[in-house]
Amino acid sequence: MSDYKLKMDEKIDVEAILDDLEHYVPKKRPWTWRKPVEDLEMGGFHYQDMSEPLSESVPLPSAKYFGNIDPQGRWSITTEIASGRFEDDIRRMRMAAHHGADHIMVIRTAGQSHYDGLIEGTPQGMGGVPITRKQVRAQRRALDLIEEEVGRPINYHSYVSGVAGPDIAVMFCEEGVAGAHQDPQYNVIYRNINMIRSFVDACESKRIMAYGGILQIDGAHNANATAREAWKVMPELMVQHAINASFSSAVGIKKENIALSTVPPTAPPAPCLHIDLPYAVALRELFSEYKMRAQMNTKYMESSTREATVTHVLNLLVSKLTRADIQSTITPDEGRNVPWHIYNVEACDTAKQVIAGMDGLMEMVELKKDGYLREKARELKERAVLFMEEMLEAGGYFAAVEQGFFVDSGCYPERNGDGIAREIAGGVGAGTVFKRAEDYMAPVTAHYGYNNVAQYDEKAVDNPSSLIGGCTFECPEKIIYIDELDEEDNVNARLEEKREFLSGKKVMPEMEWRADGIVVLTMFLPLERRAAEAAALAIAQRLNLVECEVIHREIMQQAEGTRVEVRGKVPFAIDADSLVIPPEPEVMSDDEIRAEIEAHPLTVVCGTVGEDEHSVGLREIIDIKHGGIEKYGIKVHYLGTSVPVEKLLQAAVETNAEVVMASVIISHDDIHYKNIAAIDKLAREMGIRDKIIFIAGGTQVTPELAVKAGADAGFGRGSKGIHNATFIVKERRRRRGEES
Repeated sequence: MSDYKLKMDEKIDVEAILDDLEHYVPKKRPWTWRKPVEDLEMGGFHYQDMSEPLSESVPLPSAKYFGNIDPQGRWSITTEIASGRFEDDIRRMRMAAHHGADHIMVIRTAGQSHYDGLIEGTPQGMGGVPITRKQVRAQRRALDLIEEEVGRPINYHSYVSGVAGPDIAVMFCEEGVAGAHQDPQYNVIYRNINMIRSFVDACESKRIMAYGGILQIDGAHNANATAREAWKVMPELMVQHAINASFSSAVGIKKENIALSTVPPTAPPAPCLHIDLPYAVALRELFSEYKMRAQMNTKYMESSTREATVTHVLNLLVSKLTRADIQSTITPDEGRNVPWHIYNVEACDTAKQVIAGMDGLMEMVELKKDGYLREKARELKERAVLFMEEMLEAGGYFAAVEQGFFVDSGCYPERNGDGIAREIAGGVGAGTVFKRAEDYMAPVTAHYGYNNVAQYDEKAVDNPSSLIGGCTFECPEKIIYIDELDEEDNVNARLEEKREFLSGKKVMPEMEWRADGIVVLTMFLPLERRAAEAAALAIAQRLNLVECEVIHREIMQQAEGTRVEVRGKVPFAIDADSLVIPPEPEVMSDDEIRAEIEAHPLTVVCGTVGEDEHSVGLREIIDIKHGGIEKYGIKVHYLGTSVPVEKLLQAAVETNAEVVMASVIISHDDIHYKNIAAIDKLAREMGIRDKIIFIAGGTQVTPELAVKAGADAGFGRGSKGIHNATFIVKERRRRRGEES
């Protein structure tokens, strides 16, 4: 149990994580920043703004052209996970960590913000996961193993909000949570929790977070996600940031552990940089002592992954031009409620790719010191200061909320009268704050306010928990661990239900839960939108998918057609043991191929045959520019496109070529295989078939059918020069009797 370790080629064992979980004690987990490397040399490149590389990771797809390097930026990268089943979130955490995430947020249920106590057991949540000790401990234990695997600390994060906030803060501190959202204004404005109760709870919660070194992120960004015209609430956003940051600092959280949740107010097709960049500059200047956690704005996120990714990249540019300490990666799962594993990973890759691509940018550009940018930033700050002054004149924050100051979509001092108003004496938990009795005592380590312990022991004033031999912060054995309370809805039942999939013997596609069977189909239909949606659903049903729904539709042109994505469920599983898995193509090393060609020089004749004008594919196979066979010292005679079969073979005779390579792309009426057969036949008639190695390739070529048609080898989609060169070397050796 305790010695369970992850292995790169084995799936994470959730049951091993759960084994004896009640006795697992997470490490103390204050927030950890990445370790910067001032001048990083990697893959022959010099980087200026990077952190220490990971020991194990999954590089970007394009990294194969750069020696599979995987530079890691200085900013922490967030991924938000909200599948509703913590055992499947654990698997997603591992994938995200290998793609660069080191700040992993688990979004809990909205409903829990209204619970009066800490829930135990594992009831599922819609759009989030409930916070239970078992879930938190299991995920922290998994992350302890994952961070050993990738070689970097991982910050685990959730939410300290609602009327159960202090209870959750205690549990987070006990269980090694390193980051949390805590903003009493969020409770008041968006959850209608009584404002007095919310701020009193926040005092206790923030003091506990300060003790645990937990990074606090606020919730001010929700204003521009809620307001009708978000780009007009920027002054208010800065006031909300100021209230929570100042409050947190006064309670005891270090300023370096206070982060503003900054969200650009707009997105294309609005002129977003023109609006968002001055706001970002104003924030960084006004709150220079605090950290910045930059996040995408989900307000404008529709169901298009492309659209969300473009906005994400523009947001990353704003972060680079100003400052971000943490970069969030909220993805299209929020926009269309399909939180696929892959979208979390793709968003992490987007951040990693853009950050690496922009490395050194600020050495080449700088923001203008005068003109519109600075004038607009100053204007926003002035509006924020005036907002704060009016709030104080109105009687303070509580009175301002009651008068509807906040989330009003007018650009202050304009007012639209559409702000969210709450009553000071109203809301959830109203009337539940009481003055402490004279003999009130709190013999615990982290506590806000007067502990009243001196009457028992004056030495305990600075260490109140000494009166009880240490509280749960020092003595985790005092924690009461509650396992499952629901006989039907619990992790053990869910794992048992998926037993055949745990072993890997059965396989189903996945969206977010193990073997949920969900897939997505993307298609273009030459119909108007409504008809295209109906047709797409009919197609999905004819393909025997069940529980189908349209999750994205995009008009290509009103009359010509519509792109549609359908989400459906596969009603069957695949027996993994029955799969016929072809072997990986054998690839020799570059050095071995070069040595062969140096010892036995080689000439190749090649071209695209028949009436085919395609050239790109073959050029990638042969050209040194694309890593083709020329780089091994092979002499290549390229004849071009639309080369007659006779000309290809005649050139082979004239140049004394040992290899003939024919590109056959066009495939209607099986013309590609007919051309292969024609080359083979003519070579035999010319008496040179046994003297040449004949290779045919193209995107529609199936290797087995190419050989059946007369080629010595066929190469299809995805083939590279090294695959062709490896075959040539091995075939030459075989013909020389050096290999069987």
